[in-house]
Amino acid sequence: MNAIELNHLTKRYGKARGIEDVTFQVAQGEIFGFIGPNGAGKSTTIRTLLNFLYPTSGTAKILGKDVVTEAKNLRQHIGYLPSEVHYYDDMKVSELFRFSAGFYPGDSSKHALELAERLQLDTSRKIEDLSFGNKKKVGIIQALMHEPQILILDEPTAGLDPLMQSIFFELLRELQQKGTTIFFSSHYLSEVQKLCNRVAIIKDGRMIKIENMEDLHAKKFKKVHLHFQNKWDQKIRLEGVLQENVTDNSYEFIYNGHTRNLLEQLVNIQFDDVTIEEPSLEEIFMHYYEKEAGENDGL
Repeated sequence: MNAIELNHLTKRYGKARGIEDVTFQVAQGEIFGFIGPNGAGKSTTIRTLLNFLYPTSGTAKILGKDVVTEAKNLRQHIGYLPSEVHYYDDMKVSELFRFSAGFYPGDSSKHALELAERLQLDTSRKIEDLSFGNKKKVGIIQALMHEPQILILDEPTAGLDPLMQSIFFELLRELQQKGTTIFFSSHYLSEVQKLCNRVAIIKDGRMIKIENMEDLHAKKFKKVHLHFQNKWDQKIRLEGVLQENVTDNSYEFIYNGHTRNLLEQLVNIQFDDVTIEEPSLEEIFMHYYEKEAGENDGL
């Protein structure tokens, strides 16, 4: 059984775009990345999945239960961190955790304090006195404190410094080892690269691609930068080029193919220097965005 399953999920706001025909599955115990630029439909997908928004059409299931008809039964099994967190400003952090613990079976307030110590959060302070980063820590702890089976995170690292991000990622890996399923939405592709087993790409409310992270690295993408001492005005045509950027003195491109084939082609170009390196995931995924845009333009 999949932990999360979306089938043709659609949410429209009148004539405004929401999400359209979103379909994917997340396996139990998987860290699944959900990426796209701001406004792509990530938060709308999550809010519809959590039954905060009623779908226009399609279905969504968590732990095999329909998110609309069985929403109440699912609540205790889900931890959710929204992209923006808001609390009662005059409450102390410790009071908020005790209040939140009352919504779940057992006593999760002790676990909340353990997480606060690990994230270096002072629970004696009032919410209104916290920085943006510390408020984000409160949200993280509130999502984790009842040890949910499903953890849904919407832009979870915004406001966290690099040290806290590292600690947070350690927590997520530990949770995965215990069997927690983690749905990680972000527009920071480097985060997805560090954590996720698979990643879904969304743009303009529609799914573009679902990729295994291992497969992405196995596709032999290279970032190539040719340098010319003098102005170069000849057209360069190479097989395997996905995207390119040309200036008077340089030619930069993402290449997909065997390095031997690339070198055989470069022999015929009179460049002065060359740099070949691994591209970032950001650069790889720009290929998918540009490819999708090109296909749509041709319709």
